[in-house]
Amino acid sequence: MPNSFFHFKQFTIYQDRSAFKVGTDGVLLGACADISVAGKILDIGTGTGLIALMLAQRCRAEITALEPDINSASQASENVSISKWSDRIKIINTTFQEYHPGSVRFDLVVSNPPFFSNSLLNPDPLKAAARHDISLSAGELLAGVSGLLSRNGRFQVIMPYAEGIVLVAEAREHGLYCNKILKIRPLPTGEIKRLILTFSRTKSEIHESFLTIEHGKRHEFTDEYINLTKDFYLKF
Repeated sequence: MPNSFFHFKQFTIYQDRSAFKVGTDGVLLGACADISVAGKILDIGTGTGLIALMLAQRCRAEITALEPDINSASQASENVSISKWSDRIKIINTTFQEYHPGSVRFDLVVSNPPFFSNSLLNPDPLKAAARHDISLSAGELLAGVSGLLSRNGRFQVIMPYAEGIVLVAEAREHGLYCNKILKIRPLPTGEIKRLILTFSRTKSEIHESFLTIEHGKRHEFTDEYINLTKDFYLKF
């Protein structure tokens, strides 16, 4: 059973009421997201507020984080309130489909979305909504992002391999083009399990890179993973 809280170097995540717990996927996206030109950031499906807090630690941007589950949103708000960046992070309890910020556009949109579209649903409805696309389809995600992304903005998302490849193709129908793919494998000899995809409105050649999380044994982390996450994990 997951711990009710998770200490990072500069903030703490309480997660006993959140449907979506702290996990490697969120940490990877929070550490990898391109903050180089981010004045305004949107985090879709923030859960505990993990990614929003990681991005606040990394840059000075104003961050809006959406969370449809009321208990998760309440806990994310509490996590933000006890952090040093509470003045720059706004948690909104709403679905992405119902979010209408008027003329506001975002330089960076990030999401660790519900993604296992063809897998068996979790019997817990909150966990099912957090891990499957019953509440937010890929088409709805892409259409919404296309409408909210600034002209030179970036959209970054972490997905399982198969779903990620499909998303790359589907994104073109919404005027979004994949420019970078980070391929992530748990072990050196293992299959690629996750993709961090970077989209923009500009077509370009796709740049591919790779990340391996562990060596041959559990909790023996690679230097590249340690360097990526050392500003966050206490153990590094």
